[in-house]
Amino acid sequence: MHRIQSGLRRGAEGMAAGLLAAMFLIFLLQIASRYFLGLSIGWTVELSLSLWLWIVFWNSAFCLRPSDHIRFDILYLSVPRPVQRLFSLAAAVMILAAFIAAYLPTWDYIDFYRIKRSSTLRIPLFYVFIIYMAFMTMVILRYGRMVVDFIRGREDLEGPVTSYDVIDTESAR
Repeated sequence: MHRIQSGLRRGAEGMAAGLLAAMFLIFLLQIASRYFLGLSIGWTVELSLSLWLWIVFWNSAFCLRPSDHIRFDILYLSVPRPVQRLFSLAAAVMILAAFIAAYLPTWDYIDFYRIKRSSTLRIPLFYVFIIYMAFMTMVILRYGRMVVDFIRGREDLEGPVTSYDVIDTESAR
């Protein structure tokens, strides 16, 4: 199972790197065409913005580990471990409830974009925004698993955080 997860993570990171490389090359093309050739290529702006959207939500859905997130945990670290677990459970339930409540309305909105096309490339905007559904799905799955783990008394997905220097980014899930 670890090999499968590792392979999926490498694949997701490879996709993220490909998206970043494509955005960078399009950005360079935009600069070269505008400043060296005196041409304005409109599709480069639109594609760069769409790729940026995909990069942000792809990485958030598939590449970021809990230890990669910025934490404001002064209060969390100042209380005993049972209270920390209660804080974590409350936060996970609230995030899970918010994302579940927003899931179908978000899908309806993105599905509506099948009929609307981008202004320059003329691609259906559905393809631009569908990555947000992947992001929402992964957040729901992660926090759903976190709630189940809390209820079963297992370790948190984030692991025990007892001080600022114990987060090991290589072994964190």
